[in-house]
Amino acid sequence: MPDPLYVLLAHLAGDYVLQSHWMATEKTTRWWPAIVHGFFYTLPHLLLTTSLPALTVIGGTHIVLDRTRAAKYVIWAKNQLGAAGSRPTWAEAKDNCGFPRDVSAGLAQGLLIVVDNTLHLAINVAALYWLG
Repeated sequence: MPDPLYVLLAHLAGDYVLQSHWMATEKTTRWWPAIVHGFFYTLPHLLLTTSLPALTVIGGTHIVLDRTRAAKYVIWAKNQLGAAGSRPTWAEAKDNCGFPRDVSAGLAQGLLIVVDNTLHLAINVAALYWLG
């Protein structure tokens, strides 16, 4: 298992430094930009492992999570654990990153980024640990 700092740096390089504006703005609406982003995202991870299964999990899940905005569904699901009156319906939450309408768009977007990064890093660590 590589040093956790290197895992974090590979994630940050792939998800932010190597992601073009085109990838960032189109990956949630079209598969091709998500696939291209997933390829570039995976490149820094080659410095951590040459395991094809680990790299496939890292890149493949990144493509699917980003294309589907999976973090939004995770946020909505965890918000269902609250008291009955505080649970947003999907109709209410789908356009606000999984949060109720009373959560500001800026806060919702910021928390979506945190949840998204947490999902990616957890998957990467698992792939490197068990497959890497």
